[in-house]
Amino acid sequence: MKPEEPGITLSQDGHAAILLCIGPDQSFDDVATELFELLLRAQSQFPDVPRHLYVEIDGHRGDRTGFDADFFEFQQEFLLGSMGQFFTMIDTPLTGSLGNPEAQNNDVADRLKIDGTP
Repeated sequence: MKPEEPGITLSQDGHAAILLCIGPDQSFDDVATELFELLLRAQSQFPDVPRHLYVEIDGHRGDRTGFDADFFEFQQEFLLGSMGQFFTMIDTPLTGSLGNPEAQNNDVADRLKIDGTP
């Protein structure tokens, strides 16, 4: 079940529910870092518990199926392509709810490296 407030909650059915709310003034890099910090916190607080990620986006409208280029890429490439392995389910405005057909990866790195950053 989707949390009512941003952050991490342990649901009644035993999964870590994570709500990421993206504001109109946040950049791709800022949101990617925030998501990674939430992932680290979820793994630390609830080790190896199935994680469900819910994403809400305010603003960032454009021509890429309703989103600007950065937040289309954030949902399509970063969340589903890179970060998807760390969740059992991801729910985004672009895709709706998608389950991970593979086992959730609980081997989370210590830090996030985004292409182009040292």
